[in-house]
Amino acid sequence: MLTLSWAAFSVPSRRVDRVQNQRELELVSVLIADDHFTVLESVVPMLKPFFNVVGTASDGKAAVEAEDKLHPDVVILDISMPVMSGIDAAKQMRKQGSKARIVFLTVHEDTDILAAAKAAGGKGYVVKSRLGTDLIPAIKDALAGKDFVSKFSPE
Repeated sequence: MLTLSWAAFSVPSRRVDRVQNQRELELVSVLIADDHFTVLESVVPMLKPFFNVVGTASDGKAAVEAEDKLHPDVVILDISMPVMSGIDAAKQMRKQGSKARIVFLTVHEDTDILAAAKAAGGKGYVVKSRLGTDLIPAIKDALAGKDFVSKFSPE
């Protein structure tokens, strides 16, 4: 069982100043967008004990539409998705006034793509090979207004 120590953090749309217990943590709403069903199939159950997973999307356009309807606190976006990339989806969400914290989940270990993700408003950049160890801390940091970047594999 994964045990986490959660420090106080602010949640943008719920205006929760301190998360003091598991019940309050479950109020943090998360939308997950990835075009690979197997990724969604592993991420959703990983997050459900800690967060309120309010929806999933399989492409960038669907993610933008879901964010507009659901207004989640956190949006997890794959970068390489059909119809609209995660980076373009994040830009569109910001253009529409979204205050959601964005965490990118990607296979790309590339500093140029990392820079583009940050420029699009991303607070987190999680490499899929580090999903199990980095995704929840990245969400926590994003909610606290901090940046999180997975370590890239040595080349």
